[in-house]
Amino acid sequence: MVLNWSWRLSWHRGGGDRDNNSGGNAIIMVIGVIFIILAPIIAQLIQLAISRRREFYADASSAHLTRQPSGLINALKKIAANENIPLETANTATAHLYIDDPVTTETHGTWLAKLFSTHPPISDRIKALEGVA
Repeated sequence: MVLNWSWRLSWHRGGGDRDNNSGGNAIIMVIGVIFIILAPIIAQLIQLAISRRREFYADASSAHLTRQPSGLINALKKIAANENIPLETANTATAHLYIDDPVTTETHGTWLAKLFSTHPPISDRIKALEGVA
């Protein structure tokens, strides 16, 4: 949409006076290329942030539904206790089928890994549930 708008703007600005070439079209083109590169990354980050937020809402609604958030807290603590044990059969192709990331990497706790993760860290989920309880 923005690219379409910038194309139309450059078309109308450059169509009337061909002698006045101030380089505005080149600037708009560079901004458009930068936007084309960054837009999918930003969209992916927004999608992942919504996914992480939905996990918090799912935990809160399950605690509300069962009226026993301590049970979910205990289950998450058990999962967190076993998260450092790598699974032999897990790989990146089947990682999305697990509750927590089964493929441990050296970048597991970095801010960039958290930014691109689909699930919030289990410790954050436990803290949120303790706030509900």
